[in-house]
Amino acid sequence: MSLEHIRLSTQAKEQLIKLKRATGIKNWNVLCRWAFCVSVADASVPTDKKILSDSSVEMSWKVFGGAYQDIYLALLKQRCTRDHLEISAGTLAQQFRVHLHRGIAQLAGDRNIKSISNLLGRAIV
Repeated sequence: MSLEHIRLSTQAKEQLIKLKRATGIKNWNVLCRWAFCVSVADASVPTDKKILSDSSVEMSWKVFGGAYQDIYLALLKQRCTRDHLEISAGTLAQQFRVHLHRGIAQLAGDRNIKSISNLLGRAIV
């Protein structure tokens, strides 16, 4: 498993479609950035479970992170350190996947997100 290539589960794809419809954000990577940050900000340790990569939604790490990919990687490493996990390629890839999927689920499950303003309001809290 590597950070270079990211493929989402079918469930995450369906949740992202719901979020795209609600917020009007058209790009998967933008919503995925929001989702990753939501999960990393959550103090609880995400469940380390096997996540199927069975959807057609995929992107490279460069597309996910864009100009800020180094910042996202630093956030991931800091979170792994906080959770007492080793900083290895395998651990980073696994933790990224669980944080990304958890964040997507949290955003999709938030009944208050009905527009991009609601999504922005969540960041201000």
